[in-house]
Amino acid sequence: MRNPIRRTIVLSLALVFLLGACSSEKQPSKTLKAPAFALLTADGGRTIALDDYKGKVLILDFWATWCPPCKQEIPHFNALYEQYKGNGLEILGVSLDQGGPGVVQEYMKNSARSIVPSYPVVMADRDVALAYGPLSSIPVTFVIDRKGNVQQRLVGYQEKAVFESIVQKLL
Repeated sequence: MRNPIRRTIVLSLALVFLLGACSSEKQPSKTLKAPAFALLTADGGRTIALDDYKGKVLILDFWATWCPPCKQEIPHFNALYEQYKGNGLEILGVSLDQGGPGVVQEYMKNSARSIVPSYPVVMADRDVALAYGPLSSIPVTFVIDRKGNVQQRLVGYQEKAVFESIVQKLL
């Protein structure tokens, strides 16, 4: 592979499989500033940056279309987004799909509505994968407070109540 970004993503995804993709452990995080990013949406229509979420609580979900537990969480995120967006909650999906935006667009177009994100989805790049890593299993979800601090890092599938409990404390 000649493209270093694609090579890094492929190697990262291989590592995910080797280390037991989609595990379900919680990992508490120390409070630290969320790494800045500016990523292109899966439809290529715009760039979304961490700065766009200043003053909001952000659920930042690293996922892929091929990961069953990732898809299981989407209805939770859709419900939370609908319930709390008026209170300052935002959700952003960060796709780790190595096939690029076309894979995500195809997923969004052909999947059941219940497992299609109702919130924006961007494409991960090497820098964001490294900044938020290690991403040894997916999904990996970060909950970022209104000040831009990472309050929680959750690895693997989580029930809606887990996210809701964290979000309610930050709103």
